[in-house]
Amino acid sequence: MTKNEFKKTALGGITNNPVFVLVLGMCPTIAKSDNVINAVSLGLCTAFVLILSNVIISLLRKVIPDKVHLPAYIVIIASLVTFVQMVVSAFLPTLNGSIGAFISLITVNCIILGRAEAFAGKNKVLPSLIDGVSMGLGFVASITLLGAVRQGLTAAFGSGFFDKTMGGFIVLGLMMAVFNAIFAYARERAKKRAALIEREA
Repeated sequence: MTKNEFKKTALGGITNNPVFVLVLGMCPTIAKSDNVINAVSLGLCTAFVLILSNVIISLLRKVIPDKVHLPAYIVIIASLVTFVQMVVSAFLPTLNGSIGAFISLITVNCIILGRAEAFAGKNKVLPSLIDGVSMGLGFVASITLLGAVRQGLTAAFGSGFFDKTMGGFIVLGLMMAVFNAIFAYARERAKKRAALIEREA
């Protein structure tokens, strides 16, 4: 794994943020970002499954036949999700009451299946681990930020609009616009800096 490949993979959770850029996992993102606690909790559960599934799928990538790779991925992910759900149900019953139904849906979360298909099934363990950590943390950060903004707006306006689905979509859309504008500006600055260095050389 070269230095550039490591950097690109490690920064994937930012440059290809699963929520703000790739627009994946919208159902749990909108449904459980109504407050910070739910957002962080679901984000961490998803990240845990994403990281471990990436590692396991990478380890088994040469063993799993191509014709059944997708069902095999789902079985691996579903097993990890079942473990997470059992732990949450046993030790965190209050949390299980608020996000329990959405933990089950992690099995078919496009973020996890997408990384398994696009990355873990084609790469070695270390890059897959780094990709899982990067994308997992990227998801945790984005859903937590969304939850914090929605909760703050709800408290500021004294209205329940922003913790409802429509309010969530509006806030997410505005945050996506801001996120992508910042990165477009950063890319433009990087191009100008590279061009300036090239002229000076």
